[in-house]
Amino acid sequence: MSEVEGIDFNEALELMELERPEDIYELIFRAGKIRAKYCGNKVWTCAIINAKSGNCGENCAFCPQSVHSSSKIDVYPLKSSEELFNGALEAEKGCANSFGIVTSGRSVSDEAEVEAICSAIRDINSKTGIGACISLGTVSRENLERFKAAGAAAYHHNLEAAASYYPEICTSRTFEDNVNTLKDAMAVGLKVCSGGLFGLGESNRQRIELFESLRELEVPSIPVNFLNPIPGTPIESKSKELTPLECLKIIAVARLMMPAARIRVCGGREKNLRDMQSMIFIAGADAMMVGSYLTTGGRKLTDDVQMVIDAGMEFASGVGCG
Repeated sequence: MSEVEGIDFNEALELMELERPEDIYELIFRAGKIRAKYCGNKVWTCAIINAKSGNCGENCAFCPQSVHSSSKIDVYPLKSSEELFNGALEAEKGCANSFGIVTSGRSVSDEAEVEAICSAIRDINSKTGIGACISLGTVSRENLERFKAAGAAAYHHNLEAAASYYPEICTSRTFEDNVNTLKDAMAVGLKVCSGGLFGLGESNRQRIELFESLRELEVPSIPVNFLNPIPGTPIESKSKELTPLECLKIIAVARLMMPAARIRVCGGREKNLRDMQSMIFIAGADAMMVGSYLTTGGRKLTDDVQMVIDAGMEFASGVGCG
């Protein structure tokens, strides 16, 4: 493959198997050069709102919002369009280029909920300079078209894990259900944002398998999440704790496989990367999530701002969905 196409499966697996710190550092620096070549030194940021929390009938083993989890979380119905819009205003003040409206549940199909989200998207587009991104499960193509018409810039839907490992973490829907959702979103003209969650017990080969699926779909924005096991979730006792170097290795291989993609470090970075968070940029990341996550808090914005400055990077300006 040419450099712009990225390294092939076998080379990616060989790099993912690296164990010696000195070899991993070489990999990280290699990925950082590719990031600089294709993405420059700009950092794109996104923020999200947990727009509808809990009571989810899906059985994703890592999710505290599932009814199959005994986790103690806040449970509430869809927030009003005004609350969603106000969340976007706060995200814009917090340096975010895009704002994600995220709901629990398999899909958003209720007419009142669909219209409330469309209303919020219209307000975000007309009254802010931030991009509206939505993450609403496996929604129908008809509703995807409505969200697109309202002005949604991107649709987020993670594949989560490789097809060969997916049944280990979720059986209430299939890997193909997730792929089809992405294809439907692309078919109606939405940009897509899709990645995975690492530390679920997957093998190195399965990590590459997931990246290969994302590459084949030509996903332009790849969220890289690291598991922060929540008490009460089924995955809590089965998860594999990641070291900071493992996390950086995953980021670096993603960059080398998809040189021009937006590699976005999201959930779990604080817990898993600890004092090595600023190295995500050297390892190839050019984007990150700021603020709180769905059911857990994030870092202070001032700390993230200082981290970007100290790494010699700059915050990107403009809309950064997808």
